[in-house]
Amino acid sequence: MSKIIGIDLGTTNSAVAFIEGGAPKIIENSEGARTTPSVVAVAKNGDRLVGLLAKRQAVTNPENTIYGIKRFMGHNFEDPEVQKDLKNSSFKIQKGANGGVEIKIGDSPRADGGGAGKWMRPEEISAMILGKIKADVEAKTGEKITEAVINVPAYYNDAQRNATKDAGMIAGLDVK
Repeated sequence: MSKIIGIDLGTTNSAVAFIEGGAPKIIENSEGARTTPSVVAVAKNGDRLVGLLAKRQAVTNPENTIYGIKRFMGHNFEDPEVQKDLKNSSFKIQKGANGGVEIKIGDSPRADGGGAGKWMRPEEISAMILGKIKADVEAKTGEKITEAVINVPAYYNDAQRNATKDAGMIAGLDVK
């Protein structure tokens, strides 16, 4: 039976742990840190970066560095919280077809003429963070991880809880 991991999907940083010998054990990421920055970016060469590497290049590539994505999950574009955060974001945000939020990622021009970018839902971007966490745990433990518990703040509404669960499913996790 594989381990069920517990993920703290944070606005700024995320962490992961599992129970070993009756006690929680935090698992370090591939960089050796106990937390992973909740940041996703597309580098100027078109590579997708998640975590520390994404955070490190944020100053030189702000339009293609997505941070604080948790603030947009489960919200409609017209929500006051989204409109407030919209003014302070370095990345592009638009209203999606269903009235939700979409974020543009990967708008860097490349030598081959590519890099037009892609509009994604916050759940898809959060899934990239969860995917990195899952991959790091699998590399560290040598076990395939399929199940997780992902925490949400007590003030989250059903839409925000479901958005978090959807992000986990996109990342290949059965969210408990």
